[in-house]
Amino acid sequence: MNQSALLRPDWTPATIALMVLGFVVFWPLGFAMLAYILFGERLREFKRDVNERTDGMFAGCGRHRNRHRHSFSTGNVAFDDWRKAELERLEEERRKLDEMRAEFDTYVRELRRAKDQDEFDRFMRERNNVKRNDNGGSPTEFQTP
Repeated sequence: MNQSALLRPDWTPATIALMVLGFVVFWPLGFAMLAYILFGERLREFKRDVNERTDGMFAGCGRHRNRHRHSFSTGNVAFDDWRKAELERLEEERRKLDEMRAEFDTYVRELRRAKDQDEFDRFMRERNNVKRNDNGGSPTEFQTP
C-alpha cells in the first residue's frame, strides 16, 4: 500500500489518527484534517488551481527581477505589439513615479533638516538666555569694572 492510499480523503485509520493527533497538538490542525477527510475529494480542482496560481506568482516574481523581461507570445501579432507598447508605457510611468518619489524624499529630508536646525537654534537661544539670567544679567556686565 502506498502513501497516497493511506492519506486519501476518507475515514481510514491513518486519517483518523492524524485528525486526533492534530486536535491534541494544535486544534486548527485537527480541523484541517477533518476538512480534508470530509471535502478532500471535492478539493482536487481547488488544489490544481492553487498550484497553478502559485506557480504563476513565483514565475512572475522571477520575471520582475530581470529588467529585460521576455515577452510571451499569444500568437496574435497585433495584440502582442499592443501589449509590448503598453508595458513599455507603464514602465516609463513607473520610472517617472520613482523619480518623483526620490525628489519628494529629498524634499522631506531637507524639510526635516531645516526643522531640526530651527529647533536646535531655539534651544541654543533659550540656553544662552538662561545662562545670562543665572549670572545676574548679560555677559557684558562682567566685562566692565
